[in-house]
Amino acid sequence: MGQGAEPRRGQAYDGELGAAVARAQQGDEAAFAVAYRFVQPGLLGYLRGLVGDDAEDVASDAWLEIARDLGRFRGDGAGFRGWTATIARHRALDHLRRQRVRPRPSALEQDLLDLPGPQSTHDQALEAISTEHALELVRGLPRDQAEAVLLRVVVGLDGPAAARVLGKRPGAVRTAAHRGLKRLAGQLGAASVTDEAPRTLGEST
Repeated sequence: MGQGAEPRRGQAYDGELGAAVARAQQGDEAAFAVAYRFVQPGLLGYLRGLVGDDAEDVASDAWLEIARDLGRFRGDGAGFRGWTATIARHRALDHLRRQRVRPRPSALEQDLLDLPGPQSTHDQALEAISTEHALELVRGLPRDQAEAVLLRVVVGLDGPAAARVLGKRPGAVRTAAHRGLKRLAGQLGAASVTDEAPRTLGEST
């Protein structure tokens, strides 16, 4: 638990985020804009991993719901990131259902073994996870692994918070994230040798 060196962009600002959310709940529109700027980059990265090019539209729908229900939120900055991720996930799954693209059934039954997660694998993937090419690779992972990686690394949630968003046990989410990061680290290692012309998510379907 004491991995203080592990980079988590969102967590560094959770105090400021919590204060901004509290002011926004009192009707401070400028504070809501501050909260949006803290949360939106990670949320958009998460949604890109789920719905690809439609991420901006799904994020807009999610933010309408977040703004509408803000008065009902109870919690701190970290809690707000988890709450917004849950709303965004519901919107993304609704979007996928409308497109008749069914999420693949997860293989979490096989993932319940609580594997140790070598930090080196995690760090390798963290270095490149925010790039669009890495997000494209994440979208190729099994859905349970992709979501666990996106929530842990891109949104910056801790294990229990990511598990609450997904409705799974923390051990299962930790295992899925480890397996996804391990596969991603291998792909990123291969890509760094062979990939000379980076592609953008906007050009892929």
